[in-house]
Amino acid sequence: MLKISDLKVNYGGIEAVKGITFNVPEKSIVTLIGANGAGKSTTLRSISGLVKPRSGKIEFLGEDITGKDPTQIVSRGITLVPEGRKIFPDLTVLENLKLGAYMRKDNLDSDLKWVYDLFPRLKERSWQLGGTLSGGEQQMLAVGRALMSRPKVMMMDEPSLGLAPLIVRGIFDIIREVNKQGVTILLIEQNANMALQTADIGYVMETGRITLSGSGKDLLSDDAVKRAYLGT
Repeated sequence: MLKISDLKVNYGGIEAVKGITFNVPEKSIVTLIGANGAGKSTTLRSISGLVKPRSGKIEFLGEDITGKDPTQIVSRGITLVPEGRKIFPDLTVLENLKLGAYMRKDNLDSDLKWVYDLFPRLKERSWQLGGTLSGGEQQMLAVGRALMSRPKVMMMDEPSLGLAPLIVRGIFDIIREVNKQGVTILLIEQNANMALQTADIGYVMETGRITLSGSGKDLLSDDAVKRAYLGT
């Protein structure tokens, strides 16, 4: 579904991503794990059109989307749940959700029902300002907002960041449920254990390169991954 080929991205004079290649199959959960500064977020930002690659190719459903602007990327069915949630704190939950569908002209009722079924707490707080929600509720809102665009691929950048372990488990339950309903997931996550338990396929990034790949289960049992990312 999504194919990244020899992608290179620079920030100023620094090469942040150094020629990575990987695939995201349809209806799969794929995770990129690695230390801070490995190039994971830059990769997602390149796919979403927020950063222009220096070279390489990004293909989605067979179409070259390299360097297209974010509006064009979203219109094709790729959306990003950014690190730090980035909700609109002075807008209500409902207004935040509707902004996720800003490119759509059709009726939103069925999609709002879908999001509220996934996140009953958002329905309870639909008229509450986003900035007054807890961290976990704001993450739910960020995911719900992304789903309102009806994505084929949802990219998620550190969804567990700053959340309590119980809330993290709930977020990963939602990731699995969204995937079961047909949405392909590309996930960046510092919690490598949870990410690899959830993912069908995992890639390890180090200093801008992919150094290891395999099924989530295989990477969980890899000695090098255990030492570097799982604390065992």
